[in-house]
Amino acid sequence: MAGYEISFSYLRVMEKRKIVVRPAVAADAPFIGLVVLMALHYDETHPMYDIFKELAGRDDSQYSYRNALVAEVDGVPAGAVVGYDGANLHVLREPLLELVELRMGKVLEIEDETSAGEFYVDSIAVLPEYRGRGVGRALLADLCRRVFAKGFDKVGLLVDVTNPKAENLYASLGFRRVNPTTFLGLDMWHMQKKMNLRND
Repeated sequence: MAGYEISFSYLRVMEKRKIVVRPAVAADAPFIGLVVLMALHYDETHPMYDIFKELAGRDDSQYSYRNALVAEVDGVPAGAVVGYDGANLHVLREPLLELVELRMGKVLEIEDETSAGEFYVDSIAVLPEYRGRGVGRALLADLCRRVFAKGFDKVGLLVDVTNPKAENLYASLGFRRVNPTTFLGLDMWHMQKKMNLRND
C-alpha cells in the first residue's frame, strides 16, 4: 500500500520570507530521511540515515515521500512533515522492519504509536537555521487542512512530556492532550486535533 498521497500547495509569508509548503517528490528522499532522524534527535551521520533515505524514496513505507510535505523558504528546503492514516501503520512499517533486519541484523520491536481513527503525524522537523520563523507551524497547519479535506476528522501526534515548547506550538494549532503514553522508552503526550478545532 502506497500510503496517503498529498496534493495541492500552500503559500505563507512570514518575517519577509516566502514559505511554500508543497508535496514531496522522490528527489526529496535524502532530505526526508534527514528530517526523520532530526525528529529523533539525530543527524545524517547516524547509521540509520541510509535506511530512512531509502524508505523515503519508496512508495510503500511510512516514510515515503508520498506521505510527506516539504516547506521551502525562499526556494530552499527548510523542513518537512511525514504523516499517514493510522489504520495503515503495520503495513507501512513492514519495510522499515525488513530493512533494519537485512542491513543491521536487528529485529526491531516498536510500540504502536497510532491506530485506526486518526491521521498520524509521524515526524516533523525544521533545519536549525530556519527554526523560529513559522516553518513548523506552516507545515502542520497545511497538513491539517489537507487531511480534513480528505475526510479525516482527527489528526494525532506524540510529543515528549519534557518538550513544552513543541507542545505549546501544537496546542496553538488546536491539538489537545488525549492521554499519556510511552514510545521508544520516552514519556509522551498523545495529542489530537479534531476537525472542529481550526485554530490555525
